[in-house]
Amino acid sequence: MIGEPDTNSYPLMTAINEARSRTKLYGWVEPTLNFSTSSNSNAPEANDVYSNRFELNQLVLYAERLPDSVQRDHVDWGYHLTALYGTDYRFTTGKGYGADQLLDDHHQYGFDPTLEYFDLYIPQVAQGMNLRLGRFISVPGIEAQLAPNNYIFSHSLLYAIDPFTDTGLIATVKATDQWLGQLGITAGHDAAPWAGGAKPSGTACLSYTTKPVNDNVYVCANGINDAKYAYNNLQQYDATWYHKFSKTVHMATESWYMYERDVPAIGGTIKPEAGANGAYCLTGEQRCTAPEYAAVNFLQKELSAHNFLSFRSDFLDDKKGQRTGYATKYSENTIMWCHWWGSTVQLRPELRFERAWDRKAYDNGRRQNQLTAASDLIFHF
Repeated sequence: MIGEPDTNSYPLMTAINEARSRTKLYGWVEPTLNFSTSSNSNAPEANDVYSNRFELNQLVLYAERLPDSVQRDHVDWGYHLTALYGTDYRFTTGKGYGADQLLDDHHQYGFDPTLEYFDLYIPQVAQGMNLRLGRFISVPGIEAQLAPNNYIFSHSLLYAIDPFTDTGLIATVKATDQWLGQLGITAGHDAAPWAGGAKPSGTACLSYTTKPVNDNVYVCANGINDAKYAYNNLQQYDATWYHKFSKTVHMATESWYMYERDVPAIGGTIKPEAGANGAYCLTGEQRCTAPEYAAVNFLQKELSAHNFLSFRSDFLDDKKGQRTGYATKYSENTIMWCHWWGSTVQLRPELRFERAWDRKAYDNGRRQNQLTAASDLIFHF
């Protein structure tokens, strides 16, 4: 955000120096529990992919300094570093960032340096421009990898298979109070520039907010290159729409189309890359284009200062099974209650039902439907 002050305060920084420093250390611990009708795996559900478990999804420590983008007088700078440990490392892992612990060793728990970037804020460009260099969260979408950044503990099917992090340079320019644009070049999705298969990829986004600030539309073309098969080389075209009905009710909607070209056929003679599935191509094809379509809607109702409800409806069509391992259409519906104790402890119990419409795709291909009851508990520090 450009032009927005940093008003957050954190218990750790308050204890260290009464939150006077612009450099901040903070984070959270997120234990979770889920009960599922599946006994082997909840996939493609995220982030509670392991069924019927009590586990530690995230232990996260941030170190950051935000540039002051409220003032228009001088150039300012910032940085961000993230250390993440837990089962959720599998949803942030990037090739070249210690991915062997997942792709080769299949560890349940792991460590990931999820975000490392430098910000340079230049107020003289339009109404402000921020240049970000390093590894950052893939810019489109409603949901993010870090637990407090989401409405609901579990993630949508749409989120579970789209890009997670990108490494490169991206410019964010605030043209007016309503219009904001972004242009970037990265090494491709979930891959470091030094990783095998990384390739220059373009990102272009445009955001429009209405004057009453009741609506925002954000469209992105993300990770665009020759689209040829490589580790998570997804060509993503994404759109989100946020709408505020009242002071206590708002909605967030997202849809995307993604594809890769020349994906090796399952059962063919070309071996897929580790961590990058093949596709169910037509008989006789050694390679094919694998597309996916998805849409999700979140509806939120604030009950009080410390409580809100969220309802999510989700649809995914994995046309060639390249992202989930099963060529089928999926639907998912979840209802969640979020409760805060003070400003440091957050509880998010939920009930979720999902279905694979064309074949059995849950519990490692044993079930067509899946019901989960789950919750996380976030301790902020």
